[in-house]
Amino acid sequence: MIAEWIVIVIIVCCFLVLVTTTVSADIVFLCGLAALIVLNVVPPEEALLGFANQGMLTVAALYVVAAGLKETGAIQVVVNKIIGTSRTVQRAQVRLMTPVILVSSFINNTPVVASFIPAVQDWSRKKKIPASKLLIPLSYASILGGTCTLVGTSTNLVVNGLLIDEASTEGIGFFEIAYIGVPCAIIGFIYIILASGKLLPDRGLGLSLFKDPREYTIGMVVEKGSPLSGKSLEEAGIYGLPGLYIIDIYRGGEVIAVNNPRQLLKENDRIVFAGILDSVVDLQHIKGLKPATDQVFKLDALPSDRILVEAVISPTHPLNNRTIKEGRFRDLYDGVVLAIARNGERIRESVGDIRLKTGDTLLLETLPSFLERYKNSSDYSLISNISYFSPRATEKAKIAWVILGGMVVLATSGILSMFQASVLAAAAMILTRCCRPQVAKENMDGAVLIVIAASIGIGNSLQVTGAAEMMARQILNIDTNSPYFFLAATYLATTLLTEVINNNTAAVLIFPIAISIAASLQLNYEPFVIVIMMAGSASFATPIGYQTNLMVYGPGGYKFTDFAKIGLPLNIIIGIITVLLAPLIWPF
Repeated sequence: MIAEWIVIVIIVCCFLVLVTTTVSADIVFLCGLAALIVLNVVPPEEALLGFANQGMLTVAALYVVAAGLKETGAIQVVVNKIIGTSRTVQRAQVRLMTPVILVSSFINNTPVVASFIPAVQDWSRKKKIPASKLLIPLSYASILGGTCTLVGTSTNLVVNGLLIDEASTEGIGFFEIAYIGVPCAIIGFIYIILASGKLLPDRGLGLSLFKDPREYTIGMVVEKGSPLSGKSLEEAGIYGLPGLYIIDIYRGGEVIAVNNPRQLLKENDRIVFAGILDSVVDLQHIKGLKPATDQVFKLDALPSDRILVEAVISPTHPLNNRTIKEGRFRDLYDGVVLAIARNGERIRESVGDIRLKTGDTLLLETLPSFLERYKNSSDYSLISNISYFSPRATEKAKIAWVILGGMVVLATSGILSMFQASVLAAAAMILTRCCRPQVAKENMDGAVLIVIAASIGIGNSLQVTGAAEMMARQILNIDTNSPYFFLAATYLATTLLTEVINNNTAAVLIFPIAISIAASLQLNYEPFVIVIMMAGSASFATPIGYQTNLMVYGPGGYKFTDFAKIGLPLNIIIGIITVLLAPLIWPF
C-alpha cells in the first residue's frame, strides 16, 4: 500500500508544480521520475520504460517526417489553400479544423498534427493571427476526428482487441463508433469555435517583427508564365506580409508607384521589396516569383542541397566598393546574393548593380560547405545559417507527399506498425534529401519527447504498484445498481487516468473492471466498451493526456493551465453526450 500512495503523492505534486509555477513540464516530470527511482518505489527498468517506448520513438520519427514536409514546402501549399485568405480567427479555425477532422477519421492523428504544425505557424505569422489561437484547435480537431472510426485512434483498436478476446465476438464495426463519434465531433467543433475567443491565450503574435532590426532590400521578378501574372498584389499574397514593404515596381522603363493593393502584376515585372528576414525568405516560397538575378540558377548543386546564409561584409572583403556583378561574386564564393541589408537604407538598384560596403549584411543562397569554409575567414565579420527550407526545394514536395502517403497506407493497412512506418518514412525523408540530417535534429523537440518518456514511466509505475487499479476501483466499486451511474463512473475513471497516464494504458486498466461490473449487473457490455473508447480517445484537459496535445504545447507557447481552461469543459460535454447516447444506441 505504501508504494501506491507514494506514486499518487508524486503525481499530485507534479501537477501542483505545473499549475502553480512556470517550471517546464519536462523538468517537472523528470524530477517526478527521479523521485520514484531514488525512493525505490519501482525498479529502474520499469521507471525508464518510457525512453524505449514505441509511442515516444514514433513521435520522434514523425518530427523528421514533418521537417521533410516543411523543408520541401509541401505542407505550406496545402495549408495556404485550406485556410486561404482568412482574416479572422474563427474563419481560420473553421477552415483548418474541418479537413483535419475528416482526415483524422481515417489516418492516425499524430502525423496529421505533426505535418500541420509548421505550416500553421508560418501561416499565422504572415496573417498576424497568433498560433496559440490555432494549434489547440488543430490538436482537438484531430482527436475528435479520431473518435469517428475504428482506425481513427489506436485506443479504439486496443479496446476492440480486448473485446474480441474477452467476449469472443467480431468486435466493433469500422463505422459503428461513428454513432457517438460524429455527434461528439460536431458539437465539439461548435464549442471550440465559440469558446476559443475567450478561453484560448493570445500569444506569439508579432514577435518575429521585432526580433531582427535589419531591413533587407531584395528584387524579385514575375516569371514568364507565372500564375501571378494578371493577379493583384493582394491576390498574389505579396501585399501586407508582416514587416515587408514594396518600394517600387519596374515595368520596362517605367516605374510604377505602389499605393494600391489591387495593382495588377504582369510578366517580367521587377518588384523591389524592403523588409525583415522572415518575410524576405517568405518571398522565396511564392510560386511564380524569382530573385532578380540570373546567378541563382547557375549554382552547381541541386536546389534541395542549397542553404540560406547571412554574411556580414568585413573591411578586408575583396569586393568592398565594387558591385556584385563586377566582382563576379558567384564565381568567387560559389554563392548568390539574394538580398542586402544596409543600416536601414533602402537600395533601389538591381542586386547585381549594388556596390558593396563594409557592414553590409548579405542574404546568400549557397552550399553547406560555405559555412565551414568562411567561418574563420577575414572576408566576413559574421556568418550564420538560416533555418528555413531551401527556397527552390519545392521540386521534392511531391516526393515528400509520396513518403507521407506511403507511411499512412503501410500503417493503416496493418502491413507495418505505426512505429515501423514512421521510422521508415523518416529514413526515406533523409535518404531522398527531402530533409537534411541537421534540419532533422533541429526539428526534434527534445522537451516534448522527455515529457512523453517520463510520463509513460510514471504511468507504468501506477500500473506496477497497483495504484492505478486502486484508483479505478475506488470510483467504480460503489454500492448502487444504477446502470447510468456505473456508465458515467466508467467514463470518469477512464478520462481521469487518461489525463495522467497513456490513454491506451488507461483503457486497458478500466476495461476488465467495467466488463465485470456489466456482467454482475447483467447489462449489455457494448455501452461500456464505447464509453471506454470515447473517454480514452477524447482527452483535452491536459497537454500530457494525448500525444497531439504535447506536440502543440511548445509551438503554441501554451501553459499547462491553458488546456484545462478550454479542454475541461469539452471533456465534460463529450462525457455527457457519450453517457446519454450510448445506452440509446446499444441498450443495456
